[in-house]
Amino acid sequence: MTIYGKTKQSLQTHKLAPKKRFGQNFLVHRKTAEAIVQAGGVCKEDMIVEVGVGLGALTIPLAEAAGHVFGLEIDSGIIRFHQEEQDLPANVTLMHEDVLKTDFNVLAGQCGGPLKIMANLPYSISNPFLFKLIENHEQVAWATIMLQKEVAQRLMAQPGTKEYGVPTVMLQSCATVKPLMTLKPGEFHPRPKIDSVVVRIDFSADTERIRQLPAYNQKIFRHIVRAAFGQRRKTLLNTLCSAELFDSLPEISKAEGKELTGKVINAAGISPGIRAENLVLEDFVRLAIETSLQIDSLQSALLP
Repeated sequence: MTIYGKTKQSLQTHKLAPKKRFGQNFLVHRKTAEAIVQAGGVCKEDMIVEVGVGLGALTIPLAEAAGHVFGLEIDSGIIRFHQEEQDLPANVTLMHEDVLKTDFNVLAGQCGGPLKIMANLPYSISNPFLFKLIENHEQVAWATIMLQKEVAQRLMAQPGTKEYGVPTVMLQSCATVKPLMTLKPGEFHPRPKIDSVVVRIDFSADTERIRQLPAYNQKIFRHIVRAAFGQRRKTLLNTLCSAELFDSLPEISKAEGKELTGKVINAAGISPGIRAENLVLEDFVRLAIETSLQIDSLQSALLP
């Protein structure tokens, strides 16, 4: 039984139902799935990781275009469905696995190199999945994923807008984001309440902006970005003081930490009264560099 145009019937036959806790919205049109694969630029040499196999709407055209597909699926009922139907092509390896717990280093080894990811991403895991991509970006070549429209807009937002935030800045530091197509609710079962957008996140993009960034501590950078947007209506000085950038140095008092934070902001050439939404990527990088320099200097001074 083909799933295209018969999604609801297939689910009923196998006593399955879309699970809210997994954020399942199944693609129902073959041409849409084929268009996503084509827009993703998949070729026969590619080993593709698909996140959220579902009933295979995207998996089947992916298998036709790629060399091999590793399909990660968290729902045991969906795994059973494919085992009973035997409907997936021979070049698909179905894996009962939670992508948020998957070791990307191990998966990249199976795929023979940086991961190439395709996903009709469950809305419920959009944000944690995006941050996992960022934290493991050295193991990822690109990801073509379907997101809620508002989430996609955040990834491509400009400074000074309400959409501009943590994922925007973090992705700018290691990738480019390009919108590929917009999908209406009628493309899915059950129908979501808003439009979806397919984007391509390219971690292998060798852009001039990324090349020109000086070396910086990524852990400190991420801490600063998260802290700055954590209280986005407050000034940068207040948000970074709350972040306790120097808490790794127990000898530093709260008052000294505030003074040091002010020095970091001034050394980075930024007004302490500015808000996070008005900073650009390069500002956050300078803040990370100046914080690292202060920490290194203090640690050296504290050595016996």
